[in-house]
Amino acid sequence: MVEGSMTQGAGQGPEVERTATVRDFRVPAYVHETAPYAGPGTPAGEPAPRSEESYPEGYTPTQRDLPVIRRGDTVQVPVDAEPIQVGQSVTGQGPLFVVGDVHGYLDELLAALREQNLVDADGQWCAGTSRLWFLGDFTDRGPDGIGVIDLVMRLSAEAAAAGGYCKALMGNHELLLLGAKRFGDTPVNSGAGTATFQAAWLLNGGQKTDMDRLQDHHLQWMSRLDALEEVDDHLLVHSDTTTYLDYGRSIEEVNDTVRETITRNDAEEVWDLFRKFTKRFSFRDEGGAEAVRSLLDTYGGTRIVHGHSPIPYLLGEVGSEDGEDDTRTAVEGPHVYADGLAIAMDGGVTMAGKLLVQQLPLEA
Repeated sequence: MVEGSMTQGAGQGPEVERTATVRDFRVPAYVHETAPYAGPGTPAGEPAPRSEESYPEGYTPTQRDLPVIRRGDTVQVPVDAEPIQVGQSVTGQGPLFVVGDVHGYLDELLAALREQNLVDADGQWCAGTSRLWFLGDFTDRGPDGIGVIDLVMRLSAEAAAAGGYCKALMGNHELLLLGAKRFGDTPVNSGAGTATFQAAWLLNGGQKTDMDRLQDHHLQWMSRLDALEEVDDHLLVHSDTTTYLDYGRSIEEVNDTVRETITRNDAEEVWDLFRKFTKRFSFRDEGGAEAVRSLLDTYGGTRIVHGHSPIPYLLGEVGSEDGEDDTRTAVEGPHVYADGLAIAMDGGVTMAGKLLVQQLPLEA
């Protein structure tokens, strides 16, 4: 198992001079079907988010499918009526914490970590032997993705020195940033026409300041991240999808296959990996519990913990656009679903939600 540290990884591909635009990105006609309301912050006439099952076979989400809601907007969603209780830590080890999608919101991350007494007022690790897992998606949409990566890398060293650890998983936005840097506007077959990593990155919240500050050690760190891991009987993944099964029948095999794919530096292969990591909603609705069990039976664990799909969209409900109502979003904790087998950790920080840092286990 490779820790989230500054280990050597795949090299950076050749630079490209031309910057792709959204017009480089061809999408099929059905993507442009409009919906009467797709959530706060979504321009009129823009399609509402669609579930994985509604896309044609092989379709890659080449259009921004999760609009960013303005910070002043309000999101109202139902949450579980029962409060989530924190369980006991594993004997002989520090307590286990998981962090949902950060997407460049460094200040919110630091505040959430301080609230759980994982870092001090200066942002230094102060949690001793505690164990901390990030579920991926550190960059894009928010203002300081590289600052988030720098923080996670530093906390990894500080936690290890204190007898604990801080580790991270690979998210689809790490693959997107890696691809945009390495392959730029090199055309790839998206499954729905020609696409480029550069265009996809821009369309899905890529920040110029992140690209300007991206260095080789950031690329090496991202390219070595694990895709999934089992900790204290929890199977930790980024995406709520079963496509991990395409890469191996054990955790070690999946992680090795993903790293080898990135190392080969083939644009088409990395695009296919990115495409599969963008799939979502496999665990909700009819058959969701069975989908979760297919992963648990293969890789181990009794519960799956994931990010990727913001809880407001996972629930299929986004609230009013009334800008005068400053009530906070109702998402205050993880969402447990799929017969209690799945825990969703993306609180929707990019859409005026909450950046979630949660101690595990939750009460069954």
